[in-house]
Amino acid sequence: MKNSFDEKILEEAKDWITANQKVVIATVIQTWGSSPRQVGSRMIVNEKGDFSGSVSGGCVESAVVRECIGIIKEKKPFKKIEFKVSNESAWEVGLACGGEIAVYLEQIN
Repeated sequence: MKNSFDEKILEEAKDWITANQKVVIATVIQTWGSSPRQVGSRMIVNEKGDFSGSVSGGCVESAVVRECIGIIKEKKPFKKIEFKVSNESAWEVGLACGGEIAVYLEQIN
């Protein structure tokens, strides 16, 4: 089954790569408890910090963008990151409720 949203993101990634920009794709690989996005949700980030798609919300998403830029600068091919937010602190970080999420970051060519 094709997902038109994923196709749009991958087409945009291809355009960025064609323009000689470095690109990281972030994919939700695991969730526990409540999570704004499901497993398989994707986001692309280029070296300038432009992004398309979504893997979460609030400060988690901005942290993912920073991590993506970081692996580009450090020339790492991939990285797994995890976020854990309690229900008590969820609103403070811009999320509706607590939960855990693991996101896999991978540079693509």
